[in-house]
Amino acid sequence: MKVITGKRWESFADEDSTLFPEYQKNRDELINFVDSLRGNETIVTASLELIDLVSTRFRKGEENVLVYSNTGKSLTLKEVYELRKYLEFDVRGGFSGEKARTSVLFVEGKTDAKFFKAVFKKLFEFKESRKAPYQFRFIERVFERDNFDLLRREDFYLAVIPSEGNSGVIRNLGNFLRAMEVFDFTVERLGVAIDIDESRERAIASIAGKLSGFEHEKTPIGYRVGETEVVPLVIGLPFEDETIEWKKPTVEDLMLHLIAKEGLLERIKPGLKALNESLGRKLKPKEVMYLALSAYGHWGNLEGFYELFVMRSRFRNLKAVLREAGLMEGLRYIAFAER
Repeated sequence: MKVITGKRWESFADEDSTLFPEYQKNRDELINFVDSLRGNETIVTASLELIDLVSTRFRKGEENVLVYSNTGKSLTLKEVYELRKYLEFDVRGGFSGEKARTSVLFVEGKTDAKFFKAVFKKLFEFKESRKAPYQFRFIERVFERDNFDLLRREDFYLAVIPSEGNSGVIRNLGNFLRAMEVFDFTVERLGVAIDIDESRERAIASIAGKLSGFEHEKTPIGYRVGETEVVPLVIGLPFEDETIEWKKPTVEDLMLHLIAKEGLLERIKPGLKALNESLGRKLKPKEVMYLALSAYGHWGNLEGFYELFVMRSRFRNLKAVLREAGLMEGLRYIAFAER
C-alpha cells in the first residue's frame, strides 16, 4: 500500500493511482472504500481521516508507506499510525510560517507533564501560550489541545508532551525524529525524560538504541541528530523513609523530596504512621501524594496538585531537589537558559 500526500503529488502518481477527493465523503463511505482495498494500490489524498483508516488497516509491513510528495521521503504506515495515535501529528505536512527557537520535552505521563511544566514556569519564567510557532503546527488542533502543554518565554517555545510510560517516551522520540526528517522541519532541542527503572545505564542505552537508526553524534549534553540536540533527563532520586515503600525512582520521588523540604511531609507523618499500622504495610509514593494533596487543601487531582505545589514551593528547595537528581543542567539547556 502506498499513500501519497502533499502538494507535489503529480510526480508520484501514475495511471494506477486512485485520486481520492477529500470532500463530501462521510465516514461510512471512507470505511467502505478502505475495506475494498487489496493492499497493492496507490492512493493520492489530502484526507486525514482516510489516512487514519488506511494506516490503521495497513500498519503491518515495511512496504506499506506514506510518501510526502513535497520532500519525496516516506514513513511506514506503522509510523504514521503511531504519530497519529500518540501525537495527533498532521501527516499531510504543509507546515509554514515564522521559525522560532523551540524545544520539545517528552515525559512519561500527565502528572510528569504537569510537574515539568511547573518547573519551567517557576524556574525559567515560561508562561502558557496560545500562539504556536510553525514548528508546532504539525500537532493537530494546536489551539484546542488537552494532551500537551505549550509554553513560551519571549521568543522561546516549549511543548511538554506525555507519552504513556518509558516505552512511550522512547517510541515518540524515534517517530518524532523520523517525522522531522520526512516533513523537513526541526526543533532545536528534544528532551527525553524517563525513569531509571533498572539502572541509569539501561535508561541511557534505551535512548541510544533508538538513535541508532539515525545519523547521530555524542555531545556533552546528550546527542545531536541533524540540527536537533537530544537531551536525556534520567529520573532517579531514591527516597528513604520508614513509612514509605520505595522501589524505583519516578517523578513521585521528586515530589516526595520537595514536600519534605517544604515541611509538608512532617505535617502528615502522624497520618502516615496511623495508616501504616492500619494497613499493616508501608505506603506507596502515590498514596502518600494523595494524603499530601488532602493536607495541602487541594481538592483537585494529582496533576493539579503537582503543578500547584511546585509553583508555590521555594526556589532554593526546588533547585536543590533537581540538582540532587542531576536534572538541572539538562532542564536549563532545554529552556535556553543561561547558567
